[in-house]
Amino acid sequence: MKHPIDPKIDCVFKALLGAEANRRLLTHFLNAVLGATLPAPIRQVEILNPYNEREFLDDKLSIVDVKARDDQGRLYQIEIQLLSHPDLPARMLYTWADLYSAQLRSGQDYGALRATYAIWLLAEDLLADDPAYAHVYQFRDAAGRSLLDHGGLWLLELNKFAAERVETEQERWLKFFKEGESLDETQLPDWMQTDEMRQAMSTLTAFSEKERAYHAYQARQNYLREQRSIQRYLESLQAQTETLQAQTETLQAQTETLQAQTETLQAQTETLQAKTETLQAQAEQERAAKEQERAAKEQERVAKEQERVAKEQERVAKEAALQEKEAALQREAAALAEIERLKALLRNS
Repeated sequence: MKHPIDPKIDCVFKALLGAEANRRLLTHFLNAVLGATLPAPIRQVEILNPYNEREFLDDKLSIVDVKARDDQGRLYQIEIQLLSHPDLPARMLYTWADLYSAQLRSGQDYGALRATYAIWLLAEDLLADDPAYAHVYQFRDAAGRSLLDHGGLWLLELNKFAAERVETEQERWLKFFKEGESLDETQLPDWMQTDEMRQAMSTLTAFSEKERAYHAYQARQNYLREQRSIQRYLESLQAQTETLQAQTETLQAQTETLQAQTETLQAQTETLQAKTETLQAQAEQERAAKEQERAAKEQERVAKEQERVAKEQERVAKEAALQEKEAALQREAAALAEIERLKALLRNS
């Protein structure tokens, strides 16, 4: 090819499976992916939103999935997704439900509903914890019993697909979407040597060799690159925001812990303060009791001292009285002696 073309670019993908000229490829792709589920191979499909090259070249192509209906009335949606994001599973289920519910027109009952199948090719891993590349989601209970066999969701993660040897048509398609950009149309490998793969390769060649188509392809590719860059940047900002939020929550938790510790310490301080006040009150009571006891003893001592002084005073009074009595006796004796002397003088004269 003149220029390498990636079949995963949405406009190329739609040209491969959504162009009227490639209806045979769409039928083959659907049988390759859903063959084990369908009761019989799909024979014919009607593309409900066919690829229009003029709209694409005029940059008016906005719907890049492929919607189709087979001859049994069953509906199909096929979409390529280059970027994975958290809302993607919800989008998958919503678009499936939208296509399923849109079947009923006014006045129709539920019996008019037909099975609806959604096939998503994912360039990036969506289910990181599951090593399998193919995932099927249908309406079944835990025992595997089907509630209603009305299709479901098929997820094919290209990044996990790594088969070196092609053994099924599904593997052939997946290998084509994963490695198509590196293929050389003049030296196609053995696994590309089928009518369907050669037709698919011719679609890539048309994009490569038509200048307008290639420039439009490049514009679309650049737009998708910008979208990826924007999404990566937004994811980076979201990661930073989540990190800051986690740090904020950690700081908040630490603050709450410190606050709790502070409240605990405050409570302990208040408890210790209350104990201290209680001890102080008890000490004050003990001091007052001791002071009262000391005062009582002092009063008792004073009373005893007063009693002693009173006794001493009484003793002194008694001694003074005794001394006075003795002095009186001495005076009386002296008077008697004087009388006797005077008597003697009178007798002698």
